[in-house]
Amino acid sequence: MMTTGITRRGLMFVLSSPSGVGKTTIARRLLAADARISMSVSVTTRPKRPAEIDGRDYHFIDKAAFDRMVTSGELMEHAVVFGHHYGSPRKAIEAALEVGRDILFDIDWQGTQQLAQAAPNDLVRVFLLPPSRDELLARLRRRAQDSDSVVAARMARAFDEASHFDAYDYVLINEDLDRCVAEVTAILHAERAKRARQQGLADFVNRLRGTG
Repeated sequence: MMTTGITRRGLMFVLSSPSGVGKTTIARRLLAADARISMSVSVTTRPKRPAEIDGRDYHFIDKAAFDRMVTSGELMEHAVVFGHHYGSPRKAIEAALEVGRDILFDIDWQGTQQLAQAAPNDLVRVFLLPPSRDELLARLRRRAQDSDSVVAARMARAFDEASHFDAYDYVLINEDLDRCVAEVTAILHAERAKRARQQGLADFVNRLRGTG
């Protein structure tokens, strides 16, 4: 069987948004629909929640272990969110990119900036916004698991997050979930097809022309 000889390096696909915009739901639907992308499993100092599994949802470690990873350069990005430390292990990410697998990141703008510094050519940045201030507040309240003070803190953080929209390649407004998922999927497919990501393309074209 003849093959093209074209391979593709994987990409790092970042989804960022304020809390309550629907980022987690969109990420889950993207992962369920596309076997070629997988979630980056972060390390965190945050306590494990009852439904979470160590190694699947996060790698749960203590602050001393986290600091060692930072010092030794084992994290491609790291940040503090609501008092807890989060980071993306470098080795697993680089191994996936080398074999053409795409990695999905659920990180904030600070982590995204660090990824841009570490591997700018591999990065695709998508920022999600709510359709309105009132809708964001309503979504946060519908969670029914946070106190009023926590909701107020998340709203304040949302306004700060939104101010960094211009650090992203794409900005989408999640007014309709199905449409937003379709738009995110279209971005992923288009980025995969970019000429710069196709390894061996020049040789393939030369063979088509009869010059290779």
